[in-house]
Amino acid sequence: MDALTAPQQAQLQHKLLSLQSELELLLVESSASSDTVDLDQPIGRLSRMDALQQQAMSKANRAGHQQRLVLIEAALSAIKLDRYGECRRCEEPIAYSRLNVRPESLFCLDCQKKSEEIR
Repeated sequence: MDALTAPQQAQLQHKLLSLQSELELLLVESSASSDTVDLDQPIGRLSRMDALQQQAMSKANRAGHQQRLVLIEAALSAIKLDRYGECRRCEEPIAYSRLNVRPESLFCLDCQKKSEEIR
C-alpha cells in the first residue's frame, strides 16, 4: 500500500477539521438533553420513564461523540508529527479508501480485523 499523497492528506485534514467542528457543535447542543431528570416534576410515571430513557440515549450519544472527537484530535496531532495514515500496530500505511470513510482510523483494515477477532 502506498503512503498518502499531499493532496490526499490535505483533503483528509480538511475532513477531520470539519468533523471536529460538527462534533463540538453536537456536544454543545446536546448538553441540556443529558441533564439529570428531575424526579419531583409533576408528570406521569410513563412520561418520567420516557424522560429517563431519552436521557440515557443522549448520554450514550454524547459519549460516542466525545470518543470520536478524541480520535479526531489524535489524527490531527499525527498530521503535525507527519505520522498520519500510519497504522499504530504494524506501522504500514492505512489505505486512502479507509481513511476517506473514517479519517480518524488508527489501524489498517487487517490490524482492525485482528483486534476485533481478539474481543
